[in-house]
Amino acid sequence: MPGLSALPWWAFALLSAVFAALTTILVKLGVEQVSSTLATAIRTVVVLVMAWLIAAGRGELAQLSHIGARTWWLLGLSGVATGLSWLAYFRALQIGPTAYVAAIDKSSTVLIAILAWLVLGEATDWRGALGIGLIAAGTLVLIR
Repeated sequence: MPGLSALPWWAFALLSAVFAALTTILVKLGVEQVSSTLATAIRTVVVLVMAWLIAAGRGELAQLSHIGARTWWLLGLSGVATGLSWLAYFRALQIGPTAYVAAIDKSSTVLIAILAWLVLGEATDWRGALGIGLIAAGTLVLIR
């Protein structure tokens, strides 16, 4: 039986969506009795410990000495962006309707597609552009 790493990219993307949906519901329930900032801090510690344990378990910690300065900076900035995103998301979930907050948050797909084109040079075909447009339109319909 092949390991999890043998799964195709889309299976991991689907797993990500499932876990993101669970995250949203669990966060909404979790921020009922605590500030959104403290809830984010607690979640961050759990993610931190879990990620380090998995990396250690996979024998990947030896790679730390081979990581270049550019990679450290980019991953560090990504961490700052993640933290700010989580702080805003948790607060939005605390005070707003779950489905609307999640829809607006997931509309980041539109921004990602634009940035992937501008920064990474990743082109999309007409189907991709249509899908991105439908995501944007669907978000607008849902929140109005």
